[in-house]
Amino acid sequence: MSTFIGQLIGFAVIVYILWRFVVPPVKTLMQKQQDAVRTALAESAEAAMKLADADAMHAKALKDAKAQASKVTDEARQDSERIASQLEEQAVVEAERLKAQGAQQVQLMRQQLIRQLRQGLGQESVDKADALVRAHVADPAAQAATVDRFLDELDQMAPSSVTIETGVTARLRAASRAAFEELTKAFDDVAGNLDAAGLTTVADELTGVVGVLVAEPTLTRHLTEHNDDSDAKVRLTDRLFSNKVDEHTLQLLRTAVSQRWSAAADFVDGIEHLARLALLKRAELENQVDEVEEQLFRFGRVLDSEPRLTALLSDYTTPLDGRLALLDKVVGGSGVDGTAAALLKQTIGQLRGERADEAVVDLAELAVARRGEVVAHVNAAAELTDAQRDRLAELLTRIYGHPVAVQLNVDPEVLGGLSITVGDEVIDGSIASRLAAAQTQLPD
Repeated sequence: MSTFIGQLIGFAVIVYILWRFVVPPVKTLMQKQQDAVRTALAESAEAAMKLADADAMHAKALKDAKAQASKVTDEARQDSERIASQLEEQAVVEAERLKAQGAQQVQLMRQQLIRQLRQGLGQESVDKADALVRAHVADPAAQAATVDRFLDELDQMAPSSVTIETGVTARLRAASRAAFEELTKAFDDVAGNLDAAGLTTVADELTGVVGVLVAEPTLTRHLTEHNDDSDAKVRLTDRLFSNKVDEHTLQLLRTAVSQRWSAAADFVDGIEHLARLALLKRAELENQVDEVEEQLFRFGRVLDSEPRLTALLSDYTTPLDGRLALLDKVVGGSGVDGTAAALLKQTIGQLRGERADEAVVDLAELAVARRGEVVAHVNAAAELTDAQRDRLAELLTRIYGHPVAVQLNVDPEVLGGLSITVGDEVIDGSIASRLAAAQTQLPD
């Protein structure tokens, strides 16, 4: 019995211990498990609801997508139809443009071909005409006949009212031109009292004065100031040149500074002009005018045919002594001497911005102008007969109202006829110019 009671008490103790220390944690754990299960069930239910919502949304999105796809498909079909229509219209327009452009290109090619054919035929015609003309004028009689025909045409020209001016005076304005006239009158008065030696002295002294004026531009400016006190300029001239130059030279300088000049450079040209006149007057006294004129024109033709020589004589960067030495060498070998050589030396020594060949032409024309004549520069393919030269001079004298001196230059390239230059006027009746005109009139 006691054993039973002991076991019962032991069981009770065990039960108490279990109830006191085991059951509470177990119950807590079970409660937690139940809570977890309930939470999981709630989440599952919520997930199921979300899944249902997602299914619904998916179904709705699918429906919307199908509707949108159908709309996009309809719009794409409409766009494709519109684009196809636009492309068709553009294709028609482009086709018309290409047709028009093609027609225009064909027309341009046709015109170009016509121009080429015309040019080729024209060139061939001009070449053939050139060959025929050259063969024809190879006969001296035929060439002379072309000159006679031109003279017949010239005979029908009405008299010209053009005033012919040559040399430096053609480039002057009114004031300087009037001054040149006064200087020339003063020179004629002074030169009437001088012999050849006196004229040489005047020419040399005036050339020296030109050198001083060129070297002293301030002095030149003072001597050409525009004021009413010409006496002051005369007194200055006397102080500078009295007892240094001949009285006749001083008298000419006084006249020069008393004039009104358009530019200071014209004043210097005027003094140089007087120096040239002095040598030309010397040639008149020595009855060498015709010879001087011919030598000057001949030397001008030498310069025309020798551009290298012209360049050397016109090169202001080289010493003057060297250029004058070259001139002496050339002059000695070209048959130019005496007054003509002195004039050339004077001219080359006083070049100021102009070419040697131009200055020599001006000098030669001045020599002719002193006799009241104008110069006609004539280019011909061959020498003219005396009858042709006389008739030409007579016709030109009638046309210009002045005696005309003919200076002939033989150039075989003229072919036939004549080319005449008087001052700034050109009468070109050469066959070469007519062939050149035909050449320039060919289509481009």
